[in-house]
Amino acid sequence: MNGNLTQNTTIMAIIYEKEHSKIKMPKIKKRNVSAWIKKVAELHEKKVGDLSYLFCSDDHILEVNKEYLQHDYYTDIITFDYTEGDVISGDMVISVDTIATNAEKFNTSFESEFFRVVIHGVLHLCGINDKGPGEREIMEQHEDEALEVAKSFELVG
Repeated sequence: MNGNLTQNTTIMAIIYEKEHSKIKMPKIKKRNVSAWIKKVAELHEKKVGDLSYLFCSDDHILEVNKEYLQHDYYTDIITFDYTEGDVISGDMVISVDTIATNAEKFNTSFESEFFRVVIHGVLHLCGINDKGPGEREIMEQHEDEALEVAKSFELVG
């Protein structure tokens, strides 16, 4: 360890990766997106630890869904939660194919749906669920609030 760092210093990171070069996604401003994610976590009284985003195809997310969750269907995001206490950490696998399909289905822009899914995973890490009775509406409310916060950040460019 570098002599300038104390033992208590931990470097946390938000990483954005693509499965392969053919994946089409908005040209995001990673620092701004990371700042937005940290702000949303802060609004939920959480701190951001290590977060990893993998943007992939439908085929890849289906493989992940089968292998790790024993689910045989497509989805927009799978979140692996490694949160400890008030520090959120996790790996998120996001299908840009499903985002495009859902954007068309819900008559919204690809970018809007993209950021909704990006923050959806963070909200799961903050403890918000969407599978039980009435939970989907609560999740959507939190997504909408986070997307409002996003307006004060320049996320693409």
